[in-house]
Amino acid sequence: MPATATTLPPSAVPPASAGDGRTGSFEVHLGIYDGPFDLLLGLISKHKLDITEVSLAKVTDEFVSYIRAMQELDLDELTEFLVIAATLLDLKAARLLPSADVDDAEDLALLEARDLLFARLLEYRAFKQLASWIDGRQNDEQFWVARRITIPEEFAASLPQVLLDVSLDRFARIAVEAMTPKEPPVVAVDHIHAARVSVPEHMAYLTERLHEVGAATFRALCADCSEVIEVVARFLAVLELYREGSLALDQAGPLADLHIRWMNRD
Repeated sequence: MPATATTLPPSAVPPASAGDGRTGSFEVHLGIYDGPFDLLLGLISKHKLDITEVSLAKVTDEFVSYIRAMQELDLDELTEFLVIAATLLDLKAARLLPSADVDDAEDLALLEARDLLFARLLEYRAFKQLASWIDGRQNDEQFWVARRITIPEEFAASLPQVLLDVSLDRFARIAVEAMTPKEPPVVAVDHIHAARVSVPEHMAYLTERLHEVGAATFRALCADCSEVIEVVARFLAVLELYREGSLALDQAGPLADLHIRWMNRD
């Protein structure tokens, strides 16, 4: 791959200074160029200025002095400078490669990156000009108003007459139907199968059962449960009774049977 950058036709290169709509933009003063910083892109794209001859260090020093002299920091201009300067730095590093054909894959990748960076600069410039054009259109059109005129008499008579075969009584019924409040939508859950359990009912069952037997394991107390949710409800009932001080719990070890003893037995 040759080391020269891809040459674009003049029509593909955005104007260097048109449509900015800004005053007092950052300017650089170099031995080979004096003028707006963003104009460098147009000159480089037209091969009127070699990127390797531009001292980016001096440009950066001048921009730092320019920022310090600002009364109010312009974040848009600062961001623009960082994007262009960073891209020019990569482009300059890639341009310093030898101009002869290379066989090394790494050098070839750098040469391709140089052309991509150049294209990125042109794309950034195009988006910037488009944003300035949109901003100008918004400023110009904010005072536009719609033209309000009536239908000319010669055309008003040509409008077809609306004929509806609906009586006044029918109109009244339609109005009543339209203005009647609608019933709020209801999501039916009848088709969902879910066994309903009551924790208080299970508390009453445990109270009666333990009042009779005095003590039992939780496994024995759940022997009649046919659903998992019933076991869960019965365990919640045990916790509620324990919180009330009606039960005493004992478990020999992890995962061992839970022994439950009734404390208020008469």
